[in-house]
Amino acid sequence: MERDLTEVEARVIGCLVEKAATTPDVYPLTTNSLVTACNQKSNRDPVVAFTSIQVDEALKSLRQKELVRAVHIQGNRSTKHRHVMDERLGISGPLLAVLAVLMLRGPQTAGELRTRTERIHSFERLDDVDATLHQLEAMTPPLVQHLERVPGQKERRWQQLLAAEANAAHHVEPAVAVADLATTPTPVPTPAAVSSEPLSAHATGSEVAELQAELADLRARHQDLKSRFDTLCARLGENL
Repeated sequence: MERDLTEVEARVIGCLVEKAATTPDVYPLTTNSLVTACNQKSNRDPVVAFTSIQVDEALKSLRQKELVRAVHIQGNRSTKHRHVMDERLGISGPLLAVLAVLMLRGPQTAGELRTRTERIHSFERLDDVDATLHQLEAMTPPLVQHLERVPGQKERRWQQLLAAEANAAHHVEPAVAVADLATTPTPVPTPAAVSSEPLSAHATGSEVAELQAELADLRARHQDLKSRFDTLCARLGENL
């Protein structure tokens, strides 16, 4: 299929994959349930406020692209919707989980993906996430792409390739050239200015988000090392 999903379509299909795994008792979803899922403030980046009209239009387009099907249940006046992305793309399990989380939360490191896919698919090791990402990258056409590391990030991130419009929401402005820094005078704040000016809320939020991402990655790596250590101890115990 072509990589032509809109931001709304990517969010809708990602929500359907997520809810199919996490809330199977209420799946397939009605349009109203999908609106709520798309606009929830947890596990989403960016947080959006889509209307039912926007979601309905996205569902219509996704049906035309054979990624979603309408479900009519006898005795229920509301039409429900389910994804068939696994059938359309020929992927399932870990591949589907990683792709869905990339649609819901934008570019992420392998460590972040291991933590955030837990409710959809549990990866035992970080290497398993890497293998899944490379498998998605090797498909024809590729479904994910490994991004170059940008200033301020310690690790490279991965992004999905089905919705360029959704990726645009996470565009990072290029760093200021060294020559510009050399020629642009930097004002030195006075003590009074330092004490009276509060720290920028935007800058603080960015720093916190980066620290949280690093913490999630460190936790994932710690769990992976712990698992390997436990396995090694078990093997040593068997040989004693």
